[in-house]
Formats: sequence, C-alpha cells, structure tokens
Amino acid sequence: MKGAQAVVECLVEEGVEIVFGYPGGMILPLYDALYDDTRIQQILTTHEQSAAHAADGYARASGKVGVCIATSGPGATNLVTGIATAFMDSIPLVAITGQVDTTLLGRDAFQETDIIGVTMSVTKHNFKVKDPKKLISTLRLAFQTAKSGRPGPVLVDVPRDLFLQRLYLKHRQQVRYLLSQPLIF
Repeated sequence: MKGAQAVVECLVEEGVEIVFGYPGGMILPLYDALYDDTRIQQILTTHEQSAAHAADGYARASGKVGVCIATSGPGATNLVTGIATAFMDSIPLVAITGQVDTTLLGRDAFQETDIIGVTMSVTKHNFKVKDPKKLISTLRLAFQTAKSGRPGPVLVDVPRDLFLQRLYLKHRQQVRYLLSQPLIF
C-alpha cells in the first residue's frame, strides 16, 4: 500500500474518528487517501489555525487525541497558535504537516519551512520523517507521546513523496491510553 493509505490505517488503529484540516499541495496524497476511506470523518476548515483549535476542542470534549492536518510552509505555520494553546493546557494533539519532497529538503524549495524549529518550544516533541520505512512507527510514537505523561501536542512533518511510496504496514491491535484527570483541591 502507499504511504498515505498506511497513515490512514495507522490513524484508524489509533482510534481516530475525525481529523481537522485544510488541504494543500504537499498534503494532498493524504487527503486523497482519506477521501477514499470512509472510516475517518474529515472536517474541512476555512483556515489551518481553525483546524488546530478544532482539534484542541475535540480533544478536550472527547478525551481523545485531536488530529489536525496542514500543508507545508504557511499552512504549517498557521497551526502554531492552536498547537501552543494545546501545549499550555496539556491537551493531546497530533499535527501532521506535509513537506516538500525529500530530494528538495534544504534547497529552499517553494513553501519549504522549518516547521520543526518553529514549533519546538510549543510541542512535547517533533518528528521529521525522511525514511518511508519509519513513517508508521513514527506516527504511532507521536500518538503515544501525545497521550503519555503530561499530555500535549506532537508534530509530525512528512515529505510529500513518502505518502506516495509503497510500504508494508504491520497491523497492531489498538492501544488505549487513559488520560490523567487534573487534581482539584
């Protein structure tokens, strides 16, 4: 299966029912895979910032991890305020951003942005996936990180070509994490 289809399978295994986002060039393969699979509802927002805030609100209301999706460059940077809000309030959130193809990384390609550097201070952890064999294990680790310990946002930056490459997905049973409840004195 292609990387984008494997990402959708991984999201389903992680219990994701709804994703929030705004499509753009570098994330379109993932949107195509989401369109072809009816198990996850897509909420199309009018702006990437709305996607991050909606994922935050969804996580607060449902007790699940919120998921938002954006393309590279300005799409990814538009997520920052919502990610920062989730970080300050310890809300589990996974942001998946598209990035330019791996062959163009570091070459100042159109809309290439160092979103890892931009969000480092407002996330629990950031991942930039460059190896297609590590795409799914990294995404699984992102969900584990978002939910474990003090919950918070995790960003996974994925070059577009990884969504298009063929890879093998080893299915696993869904893992459920109980989110800690705040102490009230």
